[in-house]
Amino acid sequence: MKKYQLNDMTKGWFVGDFSPTIIKTQEVEVGVKQYRKNEYEETHHHKIATEITVIVSGKVRMNGELYGVGDIIVIEPGEATDFEVLEDATTVVVKYPGAQNDKYMGEAS
Repeated sequence: MKKYQLNDMTKGWFVGDFSPTIIKTQEVEVGVKQYRKNEYEETHHHKIATEITVIVSGKVRMNGELYGVGDIIVIEPGEATDFEVLEDATTVVVKYPGAQNDKYMGEAS
């Protein structure tokens, strides 16, 4: 049995093509992301990866829609979203395939 600390991982990503990581792979990325109230990510999209976000705690707004505990949001390649934290939140994010440098700011063209 091995033990790791989430805080030692790159921005909460613990599976993927990161260093350090628990499983090094380009097939998928998995992370636990922790956010503080009022944090905001500008509108962005992915050209390759599908991103699945599970709201584990807190409330967020994406594209003007409210999401809370238990909501699962699937963002397909080419779909753009922003991310506004309405109260401290924890999410689990899965991106597949794992695609480094696949985050593009703004709407998809």
